[in-house]
Amino acid sequence: MSILCLAIFLALCCSVDKVVNSGGPHMSTVMFSRLARAPGRLKLILQHVAMVSTSAESIPHQKVEVNGVNINYAMVGTGDHPVLLMPGALGSAMTDFAPQLEKLDREKLTVVGWDPRGYGKSRPPDRQFGINFFHQDAADAAALMQKIGFDKFSLAGWSDGAITAIILAGTYPQLVRKMVIWGGNAYVTEEDFGMYEATRDISNWSERMRAPMINMYGEEYFRKTWEGWIDGIMQFLHQRKGDICKTEAGQVTCPTFILHGVKDPMVPGFHPDYLHKHIKGSRRHDFPDGKHNIHLRYADEFNKLMEDFLMES
Repeated sequence: MSILCLAIFLALCCSVDKVVNSGGPHMSTVMFSRLARAPGRLKLILQHVAMVSTSAESIPHQKVEVNGVNINYAMVGTGDHPVLLMPGALGSAMTDFAPQLEKLDREKLTVVGWDPRGYGKSRPPDRQFGINFFHQDAADAAALMQKIGFDKFSLAGWSDGAITAIILAGTYPQLVRKMVIWGGNAYVTEEDFGMYEATRDISNWSERMRAPMINMYGEEYFRKTWEGWIDGIMQFLHQRKGDICKTEAGQVTCPTFILHGVKDPMVPGFHPDYLHKHIKGSRRHDFPDGKHNIHLRYADEFNKLMEDFLMES
């Protein structure tokens, strides 16, 4: 999940009345409540999707071969503490992390943003969603950082990127100094999946919702990749009883900071509760009025919290 996933909930909200009045697919009361509240919450993120900041776009990108794929990344800062920004579904360094690439302290940190294989500018190849796609991203991220000269680094993961970060930290503990995660989940529920499935057909989205991703990917690739993501998540329900990274969460040994928007319409509080309980020694900070995009909506506060955590001894 990422900026795209926030956008789809507004698309859903626009069609809630039509679905209910036409006797269409059943929605639980909780799901309906979340969707009905979403438009006001998502206005800011939709503006961000449509207009990635000019200053962030000016940050130079380069590509390096990682595990047989040319991976696109951006790097800013000269600090001795490297941190890798991990984007969400169909996300990229520029779409998901402009305020962090622009504003994190470049004297204390070296900030790397990347586009996972099949996303953003890391194409070809087309994105694939086999049962181990999160693990592939984790392996790619670890190899990328080593390839560009960082043997040990910290992680900052949003949404799907939080899942990837957990898997990386649990699988390659020797590489990870610290981890900051938000908007992620170690497992998926039937209710979670029901909301995703309701968005499968992008032709039912409003033009306003489709346009940013079509501009980035083209309609055919966007449609195929979004459907692939939904099918990819469905695998965890059918093959792993919803488990995405429970095992890896229990294997994390690095200091971990979990942030959460209490009013997140996509990630209920039981998801960060689970992570806080099962990632040993983790700490947590809640944004009482925050939604899914706390690092964008509260960028300055968020950045300071992350910097303070990363730099403390």
